[in-house]
Amino acid sequence: MEDVFAAAYARALGGGEDEVDAAASVLAAQPDWDGAAARQAAEVVRGCARRGWQPQDLVRMAARELGARHERLALTLTDDAPAPPGTAPGGDPGAGSRGSSGAGGSSGHAPGGMTGFARREKLDRFSAATVCVEVLRLYGRLPRLPALQAPGAEAAPPGTGKMLARIRALLAKAESTGFPEEAEALSAKAQHLMARHSIDAALLGAAAGEGPGARRIGVDRPYEGAKALLLDAVAEANRCRSVWSSDYGFATVVGHTADLDAAEILYTSLLVQADRALHAGRVSRSRDFRESFLIAYASRIRTRLTDATAQEESASAASAPELLPALASRALAVEDTTRRLFPSTTTSRLRARDAAGWSEGESAADRANLRGGGRG
Repeated sequence: MEDVFAAAYARALGGGEDEVDAAASVLAAQPDWDGAAARQAAEVVRGCARRGWQPQDLVRMAARELGARHERLALTLTDDAPAPPGTAPGGDPGAGSRGSSGAGGSSGHAPGGMTGFARREKLDRFSAATVCVEVLRLYGRLPRLPALQAPGAEAAPPGTGKMLARIRALLAKAESTGFPEEAEALSAKAQHLMARHSIDAALLGAAAGEGPGARRIGVDRPYEGAKALLLDAVAEANRCRSVWSSDYGFATVVGHTADLDAAEILYTSLLVQADRALHAGRVSRSRDFRESFLIAYASRIRTRLTDATAQEESASAASAPELLPALASRALAVEDTTRRLFPSTTTSRLRARDAAGWSEGESAADRANLRGGGRG
């Protein structure tokens, strides 16, 4: 027999608010509303996985399109979802969702199903059921995305785990210090370590023939365009390609494992440092100022990281002549994978409208980023 709530959800999927209310009423009236919601959610999330959506993408969309309460329910609904085809564990693929603001984050499945959710949110059954139907309707309407592929089996340089932990610790200190000079020194040291790790991985990967993969990284409101520009700058400096999906609040970054890790870690840190510099002194700023600040910040970061990359590669190639052919081969593989995933892309341009914001953004990038010949 067809599940009563499943039939009501199907009508809500193609209908409007009246159909949502009707489906919520049906769900709230179910004696086993926890089971009914869980079964329907599992089916919907499986459908999303077949269309290329990963669980962290779904949580991000709930927060972006519906709000924090819906995000908290989404964390429960997607917690036990199957991984989409073509992905594999490793490389911290879900890290792009760490910027989500919902309570619970990645702490695991919230207990109690719909009953527990309603209790935690202090909602009656109908109101909680409405949140559930709205989340599932959003998911059911999502289009197909390019299926991500995990990077090929990369021979990790010795001590990779300790290296990444050390890099994260250095950048965490750079984010928390109130002294620009100290932040720059810490960031420079972290970038040097990332450069060494990436080059070692490139040489090992060339021997093993490992290929690139792709990872989605959240680009949150506000000023998404400027933030996507910063991610593109960091990705490019780390031999990756970034394609921004503005409608869905993420960019897909294509690259090899070590380079994807470096790009994601560095982007997250630079975004924190940019936000801190933007709000230094708690001075009220206009929207044009803030957007111009972030555009200039991204532009200056691109220049400095690109220069640092070239310096590090030149120094390393002197002692390892096989490095440059290995890097050229990896770059070609990244381009080929990007074109296969995104055969049609467009280029967008952002215009800074506030001269003071631009000037302060460049200064902040100079303070945040990196001397000493490191590479991200």
